[in-house]
Amino acid sequence: MLSQTKKVFFVVGALLLSTVATASTVKSVTVPANTAPKQPILIQGPMPIEAEYFADLLKNVRIEHSGNFTFYIGTLNDYPIVVTKTSKGVENTAAATAIAIERYKPRAIINQGTSGGHDKSLNVGDIVLGKRSFNAGNFKTPVLSEGEGSNPMNWIPMDVMASEGSAGEGDGAVDAEKVRYYEANPELLASAHAVKETHKRGKVVEGTIGSANFWNNEIDRMNWLNKHFGSSVEEMETASAAMMAEAYGIPFLGIRILSNNLTNGGKYDPSTATDNQKFVKNVVLHYISTL
Repeated sequence: MLSQTKKVFFVVGALLLSTVATASTVKSVTVPANTAPKQPILIQGPMPIEAEYFADLLKNVRIEHSGNFTFYIGTLNDYPIVVTKTSKGVENTAAATAIAIERYKPRAIINQGTSGGHDKSLNVGDIVLGKRSFNAGNFKTPVLSEGEGSNPMNWIPMDVMASEGSAGEGDGAVDAEKVRYYEANPELLASAHAVKETHKRGKVVEGTIGSANFWNNEIDRMNWLNKHFGSSVEEMETASAAMMAEAYGIPFLGIRILSNNLTNGGKYDPSTATDNQKFVKNVVLHYISTL
């Protein structure tokens, strides 16, 4: 009986040793877990001088085109970035923004470039962080008969996003007689403030960016927009990009440098476009560090 028990233990032990030996000789490969890809940051500039400096900062660049728009896809400090040359104007910017959102799925958008000053306290080279932006071309005129002329100072704002049923006349019209402001994303704005000392050409302040397909040389008109709507600067793109970013729920910030300011005699200086992109680079690097 004892002998049979020993035989059983011997057989069981042999089987265990055989199993261990077999397991230790099985070949294997371990596949690491996947991580979610990083969503790029979208940087927009309307003209070549407002986009190409930043595009040149990128590594591993490939270029794509859609319609009038050019997209530079690359990395900055190993983080994915898409730079878009949107072309000028609210329509171009809205289309370029929507295409970029659908195609590249950005986690944040910064629209940047040059602008003309409305605030007499701002000088050429100063940067305005768009705490808010609005469309400075959406207006409704009062009713005037033939021969009564036109007075733009009497125009009232018109919110094209007020409601789908709100036309220029009728019961719903009053609901649309207001200005719509788009606020900046707090985290992007905080990153801009964190690096504002890196901009040496002028000061960096919060303000309101007005956008419209309008090249304004009338100082009284500038003063009127500044007084009634708080505009710090004017240009042709930011509010349009902000509207698209809001539609898709994407964090947004407009950053504009003054290239001229007729309200205080500041002469046009195109070199400000590069200075603004240098500052935006620092904003992006700080924002990336917080992710």
